[in-house]
Amino acid sequence: MAFVEVEEGVRLFYEEKGQGRPIIFIHGVWMSSRFFKSQLPYFSEKYRTILLDLRSHGQSNHVHYGNTVSVYAKDLHAFIGELGLKDVILVGWSMGAFVVWDYLKQFGEGNIHSTVIVDELATDFKWPDFHIGAFDMETLIAFMTEIQTNRTPFLQKFLASMFNNELSAEDAGWMLGEVTRMPESIAGSILFDQSIVDYRDFLPAINVPTLLCFGRHEKVIPVAAGEHLHKNIPNSKLVIFEDSCHCPFMEESDLFNETVNCFIQKGV
Repeated sequence: MAFVEVEEGVRLFYEEKGQGRPIIFIHGVWMSSRFFKSQLPYFSEKYRTILLDLRSHGQSNHVHYGNTVSVYAKDLHAFIGELGLKDVILVGWSMGAFVVWDYLKQFGEGNIHSTVIVDELATDFKWPDFHIGAFDMETLIAFMTEIQTNRTPFLQKFLASMFNNELSAEDAGWMLGEVTRMPESIAGSILFDQSIVDYRDFLPAINVPTLLCFGRHEKVIPVAAGEHLHKNIPNSKLVIFEDSCHCPFMEESDLFNETVNCFIQKGV
């Protein structure tokens, strides 16, 4: 196991394999690097492939401060610096997309080769002028309450909703183990922050080549979210995965891996 200290008392876990241009996979809220287990063997044949656990997630240590998207982006910047990575490809799934965008907003694109965004909106919140958002205040409050009072049954249903096909008992088990690693207090804190960040105004400023990957059968984040991103991010390409929900890198892993590799090699 490998760890990097990005701040005093904050150690991030990562798994690394392969050589070449670095590609970092960044997971969603409550999730972990383990969800990218189908990417490590494939991408490590051509790239220095890194699966990263964000602060307080997975095997990174759990700290009761700094659990915001903007701090996670700062952690990512420190991580890249500590490892001396250059010309990096960032793959952000769900909340991981927010971390990618916040990184670009804070630190610029100088050290970024390209980005891959998987199933995320420009903002999760259903603002008065953004009706395709995933959460209104009532829904967010309900989620926050469930996390505090009914977490395991709630997350079992939440995990099932992320997939187009029914999960096996084995997969449902290890996934539940991953998303319940952190204390409920941290889970509620980061859920609130990631639900109200808003990158709509920033999207047109993104110039690095960007691949947008969306599942056709998404139950929370519609394909319209990908179309909105494609319209507003210059130099972007939208790909719809017809047999996937929120996790095309798991449900259609071969196609996803090949699509991302082709994008990296050829650009938009």
